[in-house]
Amino acid sequence: MFKKITLFIIFFNIALFAKLNVAVSIAPEEFVVEKIGKDLVDITTIVKPGNSPHTYEPKPSQMRDLSKAKLYFAIGVEFENAWLDKFKDLNKNLKIIRADKNITKYPISKEKTQKHLDPHIWLDPINLKQIAKNIYEALSAEDMANSKKYEINYQSFLKELDTLNTQVKTKLAPLKNRKFLVFHPSWGYYAKRYNLEQIPIEVGGKEPKPKDLIKIIKTAKKNNIKVIIAQPEFSTKSANIIANEIGGVVVKISPVTKDVVSNIKKITDTIANANGANSE
Repeated sequence: MFKKITLFIIFFNIALFAKLNVAVSIAPEEFVVEKIGKDLVDITTIVKPGNSPHTYEPKPSQMRDLSKAKLYFAIGVEFENAWLDKFKDLNKNLKIIRADKNITKYPISKEKTQKHLDPHIWLDPINLKQIAKNIYEALSAEDMANSKKYEINYQSFLKELDTLNTQVKTKLAPLKNRKFLVFHPSWGYYAKRYNLEQIPIEVGGKEPKPKDLIKIIKTAKKNNIKVIIAQPEFSTKSANIIANEIGGVVVKISPVTKDVVSNIKKITDTIANANGANSE
């Protein structure tokens, strides 16, 4: 009898302190899950920084980790189209949660021939609040015993995002020049939120042709743009050519950096400092 009671206590404690296994597509989601779940969750992140979420193929070790996960937070990046069904086939108990639920997505380009929706919703602090809400609700529903802890962490994160939003608006408010150059058009939601305009170098997912480069260089000179935002995941050849022509510099900022709050602060500082001469 004593042994049975002891075993029950051991198994009860294991169940009580066992972490919830979840998986996410990209590192910014991992950041949000960590903010809300803290030490209550174990996270498998499929696309690590430095890889492209457009074409990534999960490794066998990641597939093994996915077989143990209870929740998968999808956010609408391209590789999910080919892999989410495979993840479900691998793990029948896996629940796919839409971290992008209730967020309006826009085309990645104004061109009529470009109909792909921009997946980079997490680069807007207000969208991040909705992503956090979706993640918080899923974690609380799956792990009801710890729902109060999730709520406390969630509310704390919302305050952090409100502070971030205020800081960005304040820093960008004086700028007269609201345009900035990017290689890949990843910052559309950020630009829309803060009344900015990103000018992409990449044309339809391809390197620009000479006539496109000439047009971009003219636009940059006309608007006195001196900084080009490029990504470590892509070639900077075209960006460097333009930078040389306009007497500017190339700054590498990845939209899938894990600490998305610091990343938003970084691009804000970059844009504000680059356009300081035009803000007076």
